[in-house]
This record gives sequence, structure tokens and C-alpha cells, in this order.
Amino acid sequence: MHVLVAGATGYLGRFLCSEFARRGHHVTALVRDRHRARDVADLLIQGEATKPESLQGIMDGIDLVVSALGITRQADGLGYQEVDFQANLNLLREAERAGVGRFAYVHVLNADRMAGVPLVDAKAAFVSALQASDIPETVIAPTGYFSDMGDILKMAQSGRVWLFGEGTQRLNPIHGADLATVIADATEAARRWVDVGGPDVMTQNELAHVAFVALGAEPRITYLPDVLRKAALTVLPILPRRISGPARFFLTALGMDMVAPHYGTRHLADHFRQSRPKSQN
Repeated sequence: MHVLVAGATGYLGRFLCSEFARRGHHVTALVRDRHRARDVADLLIQGEATKPESLQGIMDGIDLVVSALGITRQADGLGYQEVDFQANLNLLREAERAGVGRFAYVHVLNADRMAGVPLVDAKAAFVSALQASDIPETVIAPTGYFSDMGDILKMAQSGRVWLFGEGTQRLNPIHGADLATVIADATEAARRWVDVGGPDVMTQNELAHVAFVALGAEPRITYLPDVLRKAALTVLPILPRRISGPARFFLTALGMDMVAPHYGTRHLADHFRQSRPKSQN
């Protein structure tokens, strides 16, 4: 099978390329800069999904497109509508033209509860377009990545973790390699939608303690009134997009449980230990 991975140089994209190659598939990585992506896949195609003319013909002979393309922290002056929606729509239209057999897309858990958050709205709009397409779809909705938990570890390294409310909201983030396995399994099984979480469910408070334990440090946690989180959400829309976009998503997600069916074998505590400063290893 011939697989094209979009967003191949990101956290998840690299694991996707590795997992599909491990299964014996021919992997093509769509990248903006060949030099930055030399080790991603055997075949690299340089193009920009925001520019449909650069995509012409790249999916001829492709059986499966997997898109992990999207913005977490905004850069290059582009917004969620330009990337999470329009760039993925450009990929979908080229896939339709080429007769690709399946299109898989990495979404976000609880999107229906986060309406009004620009990042989520853009992703949800693309999912609607994908579901309306004649191409069979696989939508993956993860709770969050281990890489997203890095901010907690950084706070712990600085000596204190700040949480909203009592820190009782639950989550089970997943390692990128485990998520790539789930995505490959789901596409092979022709599943249309999969909610995905990691093996360990913990509260935000427990997550903070795991970070301090990994550092061998005494836990110091300050609990802020949740009304401050809600107040910040009302102010953020007037701030520059590069600041407000990511913050609106993360602050909204912090106010709810982000728990999905358990997959994978990698544990966040081990990830934190491996991610701590070398002087502490």
C-alpha cells in the first residue's frame, strides 16, 4: 500500500511515517522543506498544502492519505482557517481527483463541547467536509499528546505547578508512537471514527505530582480559582491571534474531562523521566 502523510515533520507525523513503514507500506511524506525532513520517510515530496497548485499530481498512485496537519502554536502568520481547514481541504480535493482509497484525519476529542474555539471550529469544519466527500474517511480524536504535557513538566522544573480549581478534571493523554499504531490499525480496519486516549487516566492534580516525582522534587502546587480561567477566556479574543488561539484551546480543554478509551503501552511517568534535564538523569 502507498501511504502519504501530511504534517510529517510534526510530533505525530514522524511516528506515523515510522509506523506505516514498519508495516511494510511505501510511505511518502509531504514536507515544506526537504532538508528539515531528510530522515522522515524514504520518499519526500516538497509542497505546501496551503497552496493547492503545489499539490497537483502528488497523490497519483496513493492508496491512503493520513493528515496530521494543523497548528498548535501559530507561526508563519497563518491561522487555523488557513491551515487546519483550508490546507486540509486542499489535500482532500487533490485526493478526490486522484481517486485515493481512504483519507484519515487527526481531529480532537470533545470537539462538540468546544464550539467557538477557533482551532476546534476549523478542525470540525474540515471533518464535516471530509464526511461529505465520496472518499471513505477515518477520523481519529485523541485526548492529547504526551508532548502537550510538557508545560506541566516545565512548571514543575521551575518549582511550582499552577492549576485551576481543585485540579480534579481527568485526562489520559497518549504517546505519539501509540497513537500512530492506533491510526494504522483504524485505517486497516476501515473504521470511520475512533476516540483515543492513553493507558493511564489521572486528574490534573495527579499529573502534576507525576511531574514532580519524575524530577525527584517536592510537589508544590497552587490552585487558582476557576473563575480566573473563565475570565481569561472572555478576554482572550481581543488579544493577538498568535496568543489567543492556543490559549483559548488549552484553557477550554482544562475545564473538562479529556478521557477516551485506553490504548497503548507507554506511560506518561516514564516519558517525564526521559524528558527531564540531563543533569537529573
